[in-house]
Amino acid sequence: MTTPLPENEYQFLLDKKVQHITTLFGEFSLPPLDIFPSPSRHYRMRAEFRIWHNKEELYHVMYDPYTQKRIRVDSFPIASKLINLAMQAIVPLLKSSEILRDKLFQIDYLSTLSNQLLITLIYHRKLNEDWLIAAKNLKQNLTNQGIDVHIVGRASNQKICLDQDYIDERLNILNHIYTYRQVENSFTQPNAKINIDMLSWAINVTKEISGDLLELYCGNGNFSIALAQNFNKVLATEIAKASVKAAQYNITVNTINNVKIARLSAEELTDAMKGVRKFKRLDGIDLADYQFSTILVDPPRSGLDKNTLEMIIKYQTIIYISCNPLTLKDNLSFICKTHKIGQLAIFDQFPYTDHLEIGLVLSKKDE
Repeated sequence: MTTPLPENEYQFLLDKKVQHITTLFGEFSLPPLDIFPSPSRHYRMRAEFRIWHNKEELYHVMYDPYTQKRIRVDSFPIASKLINLAMQAIVPLLKSSEILRDKLFQIDYLSTLSNQLLITLIYHRKLNEDWLIAAKNLKQNLTNQGIDVHIVGRASNQKICLDQDYIDERLNILNHIYTYRQVENSFTQPNAKINIDMLSWAINVTKEISGDLLELYCGNGNFSIALAQNFNKVLATEIAKASVKAAQYNITVNTINNVKIARLSAEELTDAMKGVRKFKRLDGIDLADYQFSTILVDPPRSGLDKNTLEMIIKYQTIIYISCNPLTLKDNLSFICKTHKIGQLAIFDQFPYTDHLEIGLVLSKKDE
């Protein structure tokens, strides 16, 4: 980003988004809003850039989503300070290495509040032993500049890890440190401060709920691990293998004893709960052992499908984390026939955009 951030307009832009949500959900009976603002800069923990080659020159670029115009990016103030430091350091190192820059077309950065960095270099050519040697030199040069970095190389049907393809985040949530393994090319929450706010909010609004928790779309166990303290047992599901593996590690490293992860999609779990299908991936997990009072869903932008909606309204309490207010509104038109909204929070995950993360707690209406 080559232009300054409109930081003096941040509060105005946030207020505008809040007003939009209030209007959008005006047909529902809404409780008072909890609003969680983001830092105005250096809030984004991951970033992806195309690499532009111009003879001996090389630099990061992004594309305007409307005009598709190429924009040179020498600094990126919405990204973490660590990503910005790495962006400055890596360009001259790539320019000086023909092996590293040859057919390099994209760089992905993933950083943590614990100052770990993962860089993925993506190529339009097959990577060989010479590339590996050059990449090791790159890692050493970045390390010498004080950057704790791990490097992954990718090409078509090829992935090379110099040492590891993950970094470990450490989040202070209500004065407790949680460790979360984050794997390259897997989903992680992009705004770490807002993620801390979401997890703290979720813990606080579920303190008085008893029973067991079922979570769909658990990713690396982000919510289920933090919320385990408020429930007798937690069963969480996720379909992506890398995320399931990370979640299993996170359960162990945080010494959580009441959480189990099943590699199932929301649709598959719905079938399993109905007894429609049996899954070998549920071996060792007896669904009958759980007394689920609460379900947490954090679906993709498309929201929840009809079968999953019909399944979740059977629970006393629904925690819904949404990244798309439009599909959330559509889902609420169904859910609010049986449930009422008790808690509503707005998390400014993506400042200076129209996007918002929303958290709701819904309870069954009295019969």
